[in-house]
Amino acid sequence: MKLSPRGRGAHVKRRAWRVIEAPSDAPTDDTGKANSSKSPLRAWGILEAPMREQPSPVTDMAMGPELPDDATVHFGLELALRIGEVQMATGAGASDVTATILAVTSTFGLPQCEVDVIYTSITVTCHRGTQMAPVTAVRVVRSRSLDYSRLSAVEELVKRITRGHISAEDAYAELRKVNAAPHPYPRWVATLALGGMAASVTVFINGDAATAALAFFVSALIDRVGRVLNRYALPMFFQQTIGGLIATLITMAAISSDIGAFKSPSLVAAAAITVLLSGLGTVSAVQDAITGYNVTAAGRSMEVALMSAGLITGVVIAFQIAVSFGFVKRTPLPALPEPTAIGLPILMLAGAGTAGFFALASYSRVRPLLVAAVAGMVGTGTYAAIRLSGGDALVATAVAATLVGFSGGLLSRRLKVTPLVVAVSGITPLLPGLSTYRGLYELGVSPVGDASTLMKAIALGLALAAGVVLGEYLAQPVRTRLGRLERKLVGPRMAGPLKPVKRRLE
Repeated sequence: MKLSPRGRGAHVKRRAWRVIEAPSDAPTDDTGKANSSKSPLRAWGILEAPMREQPSPVTDMAMGPELPDDATVHFGLELALRIGEVQMATGAGASDVTATILAVTSTFGLPQCEVDVIYTSITVTCHRGTQMAPVTAVRVVRSRSLDYSRLSAVEELVKRITRGHISAEDAYAELRKVNAAPHPYPRWVATLALGGMAASVTVFINGDAATAALAFFVSALIDRVGRVLNRYALPMFFQQTIGGLIATLITMAAISSDIGAFKSPSLVAAAAITVLLSGLGTVSAVQDAITGYNVTAAGRSMEVALMSAGLITGVVIAFQIAVSFGFVKRTPLPALPEPTAIGLPILMLAGAGTAGFFALASYSRVRPLLVAAVAGMVGTGTYAAIRLSGGDALVATAVAATLVGFSGGLLSRRLKVTPLVVAVSGITPLLPGLSTYRGLYELGVSPVGDASTLMKAIALGLALAAGVVLGEYLAQPVRTRLGRLERKLVGPRMAGPLKPVKRRLE
């Protein structure tokens, strides 16, 4: 099957009904017919169903290009929808998915298409004028997973499609290979990466070596337990609950054991919470809200809130268990660390490790992994520098996230890396894991039940997501002349092509 191009020279016959009726008192010529030059013309006479026989349709009017048949349109829409499904499943924003589908359908020469993305479903309608019925195709996104290697492979395929370097049939076959391909690394590599991420977070929040080792073990254990629970299709809400429960209980046990090697065991739970928060789609939710996809943004926000509620439930249950056994009396309230000039290089290295390990756990290739590590280093360095100069934590977080988004949007495409990978990985070290743990501690253990710290943690998370989207938007005027067209079309972009190329495949 070959998709038909929309050539300028192609024409199709179009029927045009010209119905003219004269009133009963209109003058007639010597043949008895009404004189149309003196009688008023009645437009759209076909709607009035005149009694006499209709005139023959005009068959010599050329009214535009040749329209594709149903099979051609179905094939093009199926390919575009499968590409959009991969993007949605890996965390891309609704605006990115919409622009990608429109770019693919435009390249294949399909007529005007309308795309509707509603969180778990993608609908595309191809309009073929008034002569042929529109064709509508729907694709449901049934599973979600952080597989950045698959996202990068699909984006590379989209570039080849829009540049005309691959036919429609070959693109469909290539996409099937991408979807059927296994992860580039074994699952145990992702488990070790999550453990390394937790250890790096512990160092970032001033933890010692023993605490970092314990955080490594706890996060790796939570991942393996989650792997087992996935086999039984346990919903993610309960998996988050069990993860928060395991992290907090082990932390309470380490505190109650009075082992001198653990100077700050409370940081173990903070690091594990950061790991559990890293997989949530906060950035995509904020991006969808800013770009006007409010229904999708509401769905993503509900998912983030539900996963966070599961984590909170697990931590609070663990606190209640600790209270019943009397462990909380000896539990020191975790303090928020302040960066120092001497420790700035260590913080930057810890930030690079956190971002790099997260990218590795999300199955990123080597190049995106290295770029993500640099983004994490830049973000943590900016945050620490603003804090050292006396800036507020919320302001420092927002500025650092904006710089990460700006750098990712400006350099990632030149380095052939998806901006979404750089953005999400780069802000991972700044996730408010310790603030969340402290807020839950105050809410679940303190007799006052103060929720101000927890609200501040939520504000920090929103500042991170909004800062990344703003940075990507600010990078557009700087990033070549295509940024001007991109702003007019879809706003901030973190995945997919910058613009549809006007090239058709034969």
